[in-house]
Amino acid sequence: MNYSVPKLLETLVDGEGLVLATIVETEGSTPQVVGASAVYSKAGLLTGTVGGGLLEARVGTIAEAALGDGMARLFSVRLDADPADREGAICGGTAKVLIDPGIGASKGVIASALEGLRKRRPGILVSRIWPGREELVSVERGWLPAGGRLLPGDPVMEGLGPDVFETTLAGGRPRLVLAEDRMTFIEPVLPLPRLIIAGAGHVGRAVARLGSLLDFNVTVIDDRAEFANAANVAEADEIVVAPIGEAVRGVEDSPDNYFVIVTRGHQKDAEALRAAVGRPAAYLGMIGSQRKIELMQCEFLESGWATAEEWAAVHAPIGIDIGSQTVEEIAVSIAAELVLVRSKRREPGRT
Repeated sequence: MNYSVPKLLETLVDGEGLVLATIVETEGSTPQVVGASAVYSKAGLLTGTVGGGLLEARVGTIAEAALGDGMARLFSVRLDADPADREGAICGGTAKVLIDPGIGASKGVIASALEGLRKRRPGILVSRIWPGREELVSVERGWLPAGGRLLPGDPVMEGLGPDVFETTLAGGRPRLVLAEDRMTFIEPVLPLPRLIIAGAGHVGRAVARLGSLLDFNVTVIDDRAEFANAANVAEADEIVVAPIGEAVRGVEDSPDNYFVIVTRGHQKDAEALRAAVGRPAAYLGMIGSQRKIELMQCEFLESGWATAEEWAAVHAPIGIDIGSQTVEEIAVSIAAELVLVRSKRREPGRT
């Protein structure tokens, strides 16, 4: 999915006089994928991206025109400039972009999608596009939460069966559905992957900061209120002050959970690991020296706290080896491993 969606939705709900630009179809090589979006105002680009460079510049120009006349547009941009042209694009593909200056009329729909995200409830954002003269179109939007019922006579959802929404949601990828007199862009809106950090010390705080920048929903757990607070970990979406093992155990299971264990010592690390190992998760990593990891592995296997297979799934020592020395470098190595795992999960055929 497009992990910038929460920021885009927040901007659309809170702002006025905005244009939403979304890539709804691509052919060949393009700098961004279907579903990539950006929000513009009279001052220019506010948030998001449709690919940068020439494509972004062209979209920005058309967004400015749309703000002026209030008309939505659906247009194609070819990215096949001469390689000698430094201002050109050489991807060689085509991107079809929907430019909508009437997004204010959809604030209720956008607010529903944002509320679903905040409650970690997925859904489908539907944009019904009716062609007009040349590139001009009219757009109407709707929101269908996962498991929701299609209402008879709904002009936005009309002609779309439940299977279309179910397959789109399951696949996690947006799609453009063509009909004789209209087009429908169907976009799954999925909760951000959840980063659960056990430990609110220096490393935990740095990982929380990077995790927020990298579009994770960040939960920080510690049993020390003087560390687990908004002043210390300002980027956390949720802060839990409780016994570490108990709090980790209380995290709702999800295949989109990313556990990072960076507590203040061996005993607390072990408590967090016992509470997390073997559970559904995209990632489980623990900080520590090679010697510490070996000792803990023996303890877990001999005590029956983990099977050999479960232990093999633990990233320990945590992070990608970049020769980290400082707290910030350690956090970067951890964040890089999180992104690597998340990127592999995005590949076709992976869950």
